[in-house]
Amino acid sequence: MAEATANSKEKNEIKVSTIILPENKNYESESLKYEINIPNWLLEIIQNYEVSNKKNNSNQDLIVKAFKLAYEAHNGQLRASGEPYIIHPLAVADLLKEIGASSSVVAAGLLHDVVEDTGIALSEIEVNFGLEVKVLVEGVTKLGGIHFNNRTEAQAENLRKMFLAMASDIRVVLVKLADRLHNMRTIQWLNEERKERIARETREIYAPLANRLGINRFKWELEDLAFKFLEPEEYKNLKDQIAVKRSDREKRLNVTLNLMKENLVSSGLVNFEITGRPKHLYGIWSKMERQQKQFGEIYDVAALRIIVSNTDSCYKALAVVHDTFRPIPGRFKDYIGLPKPNGYQSLHTSVIGRHRPIEVQIRTSSMHQIAEFGIAAHWQYKEGGSPASSNAERFNWLRQLVEWQQEGNEKDHNDYLASIKEDLFDEEVFVITPKGDVVGLRKGSTAIDFAYRIHSEIGNHCNGIRINEKLSPLSTSLQNGDFIEILTNTNSTPSLDWLNFVVTPTAKNRIRQWYKKSHRDETIKRGKDLLEKEIGRNGFESLISSDAMKKVAHRCNLKSTEDLLASLGFGGLTLHQVLNRLREEIKIQTEEIKNESNEELARSLINKNNSIATKSHATNKSPITGVEGLDYRIGKCCSPLPGEEIIGTVSLGNHGITIHRRDCENVIPIPIERRLPVAWNQENKILDNKFPIQLRIEVIDRVGVLKDILMRLSDKGINVSDANVKTAFGKPAIINLCVGLESYSQLHKTIDQIKSMADVLDIARVGIS
Repeated sequence: MAEATANSKEKNEIKVSTIILPENKNYESESLKYEINIPNWLLEIIQNYEVSNKKNNSNQDLIVKAFKLAYEAHNGQLRASGEPYIIHPLAVADLLKEIGASSSVVAAGLLHDVVEDTGIALSEIEVNFGLEVKVLVEGVTKLGGIHFNNRTEAQAENLRKMFLAMASDIRVVLVKLADRLHNMRTIQWLNEERKERIARETREIYAPLANRLGINRFKWELEDLAFKFLEPEEYKNLKDQIAVKRSDREKRLNVTLNLMKENLVSSGLVNFEITGRPKHLYGIWSKMERQQKQFGEIYDVAALRIIVSNTDSCYKALAVVHDTFRPIPGRFKDYIGLPKPNGYQSLHTSVIGRHRPIEVQIRTSSMHQIAEFGIAAHWQYKEGGSPASSNAERFNWLRQLVEWQQEGNEKDHNDYLASIKEDLFDEEVFVITPKGDVVGLRKGSTAIDFAYRIHSEIGNHCNGIRINEKLSPLSTSLQNGDFIEILTNTNSTPSLDWLNFVVTPTAKNRIRQWYKKSHRDETIKRGKDLLEKEIGRNGFESLISSDAMKKVAHRCNLKSTEDLLASLGFGGLTLHQVLNRLREEIKIQTEEIKNESNEELARSLINKNNSIATKSHATNKSPITGVEGLDYRIGKCCSPLPGEEIIGTVSLGNHGITIHRRDCENVIPIPIERRLPVAWNQENKILDNKFPIQLRIEVIDRVGVLKDILMRLSDKGINVSDANVKTAFGKPAIINLCVGLESYSQLHKTIDQIKSMADVLDIARVGIS
C-alpha cells in the first residue's frame, strides 16, 4: 500500500495549497467537503518534488512519501471535532519542523498513527521508509497505548515503558510531545472525564518532560493548556486581569526597551536583538499560589530578552543592564558558565525598572535555539542517532531511571514514581565532578545524594567527601558550583543514619534497599513478631505455613511467606494490609471446606477469621501503622505531621514507642535495633486528627499584630491552643503559637499565609516545650 501510494498518480495530486477531500458517507452530509491547509514548507517540498519529476534528495522524497501514505491511510477517518483525521499528523509534522527536527522525525510525525489506526503494518513502513523511520513509528505507537491514572502500579509501569523507549531513541518522545501538544490544542471536543485525565497527565508528565529535554517552546504551551482545562475559572480570571492592564504594561515595557537599546548601542554593542515578552499564564499563577499573592502584587509578569552575537557580548550586555537599572541582590544566575543539565545556557538577572522589578535574560542566538528547542536544536538529532549512546553523560538521569528494571525493583512503584518526579522537575543545585561534568540535584542535597545520583555502588561504598578539595561531613549541604569528589571503600556500607539528612528519593530508596537485603533475617523476625502479637500464638505457626498465607504473599506481589514477613518487618507492607488479605483468603477456604462437610475445621477457621477481622478493624482506626497493639506517643521534639516521613523509637523503661520525624536530631544517637519502621495510615478515614505544632513568629512590635495573626488563622479554621508574646524595647516581638494541624501540606500553607503579612519578619516551626 505504501509503495502504491508513493509511486502512482493519484486523483488528488498535490498542486495547490489545499486539497478538497472526496465526499464520504461518514461525513454529516453527502455534499460536505473540507479543506486541508498544508503548511507552506511542506507544500514547497511537494511542489518541488513533482516539478523535478521525483528526483529530489532523499530527505524530501521521504517526507513526500510519508505525507501521501498518511493522506491515503487516514482518508475517511474523522477526529472528534468532525474534521478529517489527516489534519492531526500534518499539525504534528509542522510542530516537529518548527523545532528543527530531521526529515526522519518529521516523516515519523506524519506516520505516527497509521499503524495503530489503519491497516498499515510496521513491515510496510520499514520497506518503504527504512529502519530508522520504522523504529520511530513503532516507539510512538507503543507510547500511544500508555495512559496515566491514579493507580500507582499502572502509572509506574507506563512510565517505565516510556523511559525505555526514550533510552532507545529519545526522538520518539519528540514526536509524542508534538502529538500531545496538538491534542491539547483540540481537547475541547472530548468529554469532561477524558479532558481532565489528559490535561492532568500533560501537566504532571509531559510538560516536565519537555522542560527536562529543554524544549521550552513546547513546555510553556503545554502548561498553559493544562491550566486552562484544570483550573478554568482561575485561567479566565488571570487572562482577563492581564488583558485589562496590558496597555499600561506595554507602555512601561516600551520605555524600558528603548532606554536599554540606547545604552546598549552607546556601549558599542552591535548585532543584538532586544524584545519584551509576557510570562506564560501558568508560570504567573504558580508564582501567585506559591507566594500566596494576588495578581496585583506580582510585578514581574513580563521579561526582557537580549540576544547577542557571542558569549563575550553577553557579559558586556549584563554590565550595561546593571548600569542602567539597579540590580536586585541574589537574583543573578550564570547558566552560561554553569549550564543546566538539559543544555540550557543564559544569563538571568532581575532589576528595578520603571519602579517595578523586571527579569532580564541575555544569551547568544545559538543559546536561544537550545533554550527554545532543547535537544532538537542539537546537530546530532538532525543527523539521526540516539542520544542514549552519543551523549550519555547529559542523559545520565535517563539511564538511572531505566536501571530500575535491571535492579529488580519492578514492584517498588511508589519509589519509582518519586524518583521520576525528582528527575523530571526543576533542579536547583548544580555541582561539578572531578571530570568537570555538571550534575543537577535537588536543593539541599548532600554528598550521599550526589553519590547515589552518580551510581548505586558509589553511594553504597561512600566513606568520605571532598568539597572544593577539603574533607567535609557527609551531611554537608551542597552549593552551586561546588567541586565534589566522593571517596569510596569496598568495606564501607550505608548507614540508616543517612536517612536523617539525604533529601532525594533516589538516595533514600537505595539506602532502604541495601538495608532490606543485608538485614533480611532481622526484618523477617520483626514482621513475624508483629503478626504474632496481633493474631495470637495459638495456631500461629500453622497459619504462617498455610496455603492462605502463601496466597496472601502472592497477592502482595511477593514470592514467599518469608518475603511477606520481611516486607512487613521493614515497613513495605502494613499490618492492616496483611490482615485484610489474610481474612479474605481464610473466608474463601472456609467456604470450600464447608462444601466438603468438614464442619470442625470450618468452625476453627471462622473463629480465627473473626479474630483477625476484629483486630483489623481496630488497627484501621490508628493514624499510624507499624505500632498496632503498642503504646506510642508523638515526639514533642519534632512534632511530626501526616505527609512527613516518620520513624518509631523504642523508649527505655515503660514509655512505649515515640514517633519522630526521620530527620529529627534526637533519632541520630538511638541504636538501629531500637528503631521501628512506621508510617502514617493512608487508609484511615475515620479519625479527624489534629496534631499540635509550635510556631515561632518574629514580628514588628505594634498594637494588634497578634490579633491580626489569630484572625487569619481563624478564617482558615485553624485552632490555636496556646499563644504568648515576648517583647523587648527596640527589638522585634516574638510570638509563640501552638496550633492544631492535620497535615504537612496544611503546615506549609499556614506558614505561607502568615509570612505574607506585612508585619511578619520571620516564621519557623519549633519543638513543643
